[in-house]
Amino acid sequence: MPQFKAPITDIQFLLNDWLAIDKHYQDIGAEGMDAELVNEIIAQGAKFAEEAVAPLNREGDEIGCKLIDGSVSTPPGFPEAYHEYIANGWNAMLGNPDFDGQDLPHSAAVPVHEMLSAANLSWRLTSILTESAVLAVDKHATDDLKAQYLSKLISGEWTGTMNLTEPHAGSDLSLLNSKAAPQADGSFLVTGNKIFITGGDHDWTSNIIHLVLARLPNSPAGVKGISLFLVPKFLLDDKGEPAQRNSVGVGSIEKKMGIKASPTCVMNFDAAKGWLVGEENNGLACMFTMMNDARFQVGIQGLGTAEASFQGALSYARDRLQSRAPQGTQQPEQKADALLHQPDVKKMLLTQKALTEGCRALAMLYAQQMDVEKYTSDERRSQAKKVIAFLTPICKGFMTDMATEVTNIGIQVYGGHGYVREWGMEQLVRDTRIAQLYEGTNGIQAVDLIGRKLTRDGGDMLKATFDLLSSRVAAMSDIGKQEQASALLQEWNDTSKALLGAKSVDLAGAATDYLHYSAYSILGVLWLDMASAAAHSSNELIVKGKENTCNFYIKRLLPRKDIHKSVILTAADDLMALEDQQYDYV
Repeated sequence: MPQFKAPITDIQFLLNDWLAIDKHYQDIGAEGMDAELVNEIIAQGAKFAEEAVAPLNREGDEIGCKLIDGSVSTPPGFPEAYHEYIANGWNAMLGNPDFDGQDLPHSAAVPVHEMLSAANLSWRLTSILTESAVLAVDKHATDDLKAQYLSKLISGEWTGTMNLTEPHAGSDLSLLNSKAAPQADGSFLVTGNKIFITGGDHDWTSNIIHLVLARLPNSPAGVKGISLFLVPKFLLDDKGEPAQRNSVGVGSIEKKMGIKASPTCVMNFDAAKGWLVGEENNGLACMFTMMNDARFQVGIQGLGTAEASFQGALSYARDRLQSRAPQGTQQPEQKADALLHQPDVKKMLLTQKALTEGCRALAMLYAQQMDVEKYTSDERRSQAKKVIAFLTPICKGFMTDMATEVTNIGIQVYGGHGYVREWGMEQLVRDTRIAQLYEGTNGIQAVDLIGRKLTRDGGDMLKATFDLLSSRVAAMSDIGKQEQASALLQEWNDTSKALLGAKSVDLAGAATDYLHYSAYSILGVLWLDMASAAAHSSNELIVKGKENTCNFYIKRLLPRKDIHKSVILTAADDLMALEDQQYDYV
């Protein structure tokens, strides 16, 4: 299995040459931050990902997690790597400084998160959920709960989980049955069963803090009657340390297609003591503080596995000798030419590269907007929030769909060897497949994009996103590419506006096509912008690599948008015409 190597050169190009990170930090008032510091953070993050986390990936997949006497053990080396992770402060990068967080910009943290997902997705998942739990507790919990739990969640001394799904209630949380009974001391006793809980139990930390959706007595029906509760694995003593075991247990570890080294648990809450987070019956809104962050992080997971697959495929294509290239002998000193010289293999590798690097640019643009939201308080913050809201389902949906395509291409480059476990390529396919499903399936992301983010606010989020991209296009130095990008952006904007006012059923039928149409269009703009910026780079490999990959994307991948566009404005009558019995003629 090829050794993971962090894509530092491309990340530094995006930060320094494309996003002009020094100027960005000055503009938003991020004191103490500059390109030199961010580059050092990324270099150290790369070292940790490559040396501490990546070597555990293959063995972790083989061994998996085990449930022994009610407790979960993770593969060898996983706890030790986590202890090193929190000792070096990685978990606290984005945390509130009032609770010992580092309050770093997202543009400094997102590249590290990508590298960790690429190095070992199973290992990374538990810290992702902890970071999301931190956001919910920080924003919605009482001061007393923050004082007891937030610092240790931010540091990573304790981990956090998100408990939504029940056996009968997945995407439709209105069906949720878990109950919470109020107690005289202000606490609640939470009872119910949850499934698919990432990091539900493990051997990494002394406590695990569960955030659980449940219903209070006489609460309204549906999602309006759901509340959020903080339920620790261990209750705290007078010194704030884990003491008595709470009535929380692991029913089983889910037997999964991939991410086998991640402890995905069935959790049983049997009158477990917990405390309300946020207001009564407002739990779903509180939980969405976690979910919106997690959705972007899931997109980053897809980006990471795509990068890992591309690296593996490229390494193999360079080494594997098979036949002579149709354009003529390339390696006369060898018995055959490397796969890399075959045009079809080049096409596969370029597809991997163009999609992966394009999505990395999208992720970094998103991170830049999160910086703006975090550090500013004027109209820029309002606009950034709209851009983030609009791009979240695109990042989650497209990046994970992209990852499935890219990791499957990785197997294809290897041929039969790609199907064999020892090479590691099939693991990436298995691991990344879940990313299209959890935190809201990609179909739900598409409906959210077209039904809420595009149409519900009358196009305001669309306008904010269009304005941001337009400002980047206006600053491009390459006039030819600028004209291409401007025309592409205007076409996307016009097509999007044409959907405003469409029937809800037609929008739902067009949702996935609109998400993909938007993603391919936006990536086209970003590729033209990157290629324009790369022309001024001092690294000749970046100059030529970005130019040639941009040309490939515009010529061979961007036309995919036209297929999606052709059906976006089509009425859904053909989708709805087939009756139930006509599917199988029974």
